[in-house]
Amino acid sequence: MSYLVLARKWRPQTFHDLIGQEHVTLTLKNAIESGRVAHAFLFTGARGVGKTSSARILAKTLNCEKGPTTEPCNECPVCREITEGNSVDVFEIDGASNNGVDEIRELRDNVKYLPAHSRYKIFIIDEVHMLSNSAFNALLKTLEEPPPHIKFIFATTEPHKVPITILSRCQRFDFKRIPLAKMIARLRFILDQEKVSMSDTALTMVARKGDGSMRDSLSALDQVLAFCGEEVDDPAVISLLGVVDRTLLLSAINAILARDTAPLMNIVKTVDDSGYNIRQFCRELIDLMRTQLLIKTVGSTTDLLDLSDKELEESTALAEKSDLQTIQRCISILLKTDAEMAHSSFTRLLLEMAMIKMATLAPVIPVHELIERLKALESSPRQPSVAAEPASPGYKPAARKAPETHITPAAPPEAPPQTRDWQGFVAFVKTRKPMLATKLEKGSPIKVSEGTLHIGYPKDTLEFSMLQEPDYQKQLGDLSESFFGHPVSIKILHLSGSNGDTPLSIAEKKNADASKRESAVKDAADSHPLVKAALEVFGGEVVAYR
Repeated sequence: MSYLVLARKWRPQTFHDLIGQEHVTLTLKNAIESGRVAHAFLFTGARGVGKTSSARILAKTLNCEKGPTTEPCNECPVCREITEGNSVDVFEIDGASNNGVDEIRELRDNVKYLPAHSRYKIFIIDEVHMLSNSAFNALLKTLEEPPPHIKFIFATTEPHKVPITILSRCQRFDFKRIPLAKMIARLRFILDQEKVSMSDTALTMVARKGDGSMRDSLSALDQVLAFCGEEVDDPAVISLLGVVDRTLLLSAINAILARDTAPLMNIVKTVDDSGYNIRQFCRELIDLMRTQLLIKTVGSTTDLLDLSDKELEESTALAEKSDLQTIQRCISILLKTDAEMAHSSFTRLLLEMAMIKMATLAPVIPVHELIERLKALESSPRQPSVAAEPASPGYKPAARKAPETHITPAAPPEAPPQTRDWQGFVAFVKTRKPMLATKLEKGSPIKVSEGTLHIGYPKDTLEFSMLQEPDYQKQLGDLSESFFGHPVSIKILHLSGSNGDTPLSIAEKKNADASKRESAVKDAADSHPLVKAALEVFGGEVVAYR
């Protein structure tokens, strides 16, 4: 007799054997008991969670000779035929390979005939989302108004690809990923029946390998048994499945919390030498850190933790050694590292850097301690108040000198102001030609008198070139005559690099004054007692002055 793999040998044959989908089995049982069985069902969910098995069990409950019943007898000829897959009244169709309109038309023609010796003709279409649009359209009318002896059961891993016209004609059941604890219990039952010895640690690794899929876990268990036989040891399971040794993960977290970098580098070397995927190791660390985060925030009894009893005990012990802020900072570092690994060939270096960074994180001072320190500073009589400390000599308000003259642009030329200087002229131009005033601010007033206006610029500047143009020369002439009250001789001169005694331009004076003010602010802030105290309390540094 040929070998039957565990996934087929231990396939659920009753609703009682179907684990992790109690919300589905209870609803279907109630529907059968009350006689409210729909004509079409849609089972959705990840692979290996029991969709097709549920469809077969439902078919047996409806056609069982002792039924309809909530649990099939699995003894009558009808139940045995469905279990063996050779029933003439239950059709299992693979939607991926029978996705054309011709196959669906053949199914539609077959619908009109009564079942051979069962209560219902049942069509189970797996991966129904693979049907073509024409096939779906051919199925619509039959699906909406089927004969009373027909039942449809559709299964799919991608319900979003099923047309809404099909979805609206079916009762939908969403199958969940199987929790780890329930999967471990089921695998332990199977191992006991198979008379195989395996530790809880190894069994947990096998169950976790399935990632919520019972079929995948059973396939992994089959592989382990083929390699190890009836005596399974943990190192063999770790090596065969390629999973990360949890001992390494726990050792890494302990070394991070102990702020010891040497063991961390040895752990990274072990991971690399053992052939583990370094990015997968990083993700396992993230998952372990997430577990600690949840334990610290919501407690160890939450359903969010998909852990075995031993793993929960280990994670709780780790969480007690750390604080919430450190865990969150470590998760941020690991998430960034994982993202960088996707685009780098130096994954080991990235992991080493992340390990060192986590182990050397500066300790976080509790908020309540910082508040107490600040209160102590405020209540200390030796600390001067902020108002009593002058900000800086540069902050002393200077008495404004009243202008000797008021520039009135509209004043007639025959009544010119008494004082006419360069800054007054530029201010006057700004009221008339703001763009021209901006260019004048960058020029050096070499000679400014009642009848002469000489402005210097470096030769290669844009202002020097533009102010040579006739249009700008005319504007300067008109504006200077309006300001000074008589025609003025205007010259745009070239400044050589050796003119050390050239007067500063208005723009240069502004920059110099701003630099002095900024320097005064920095000096005042750095020397202020409260700033010094805050830096000492928080262990920080000044990064900007505003």
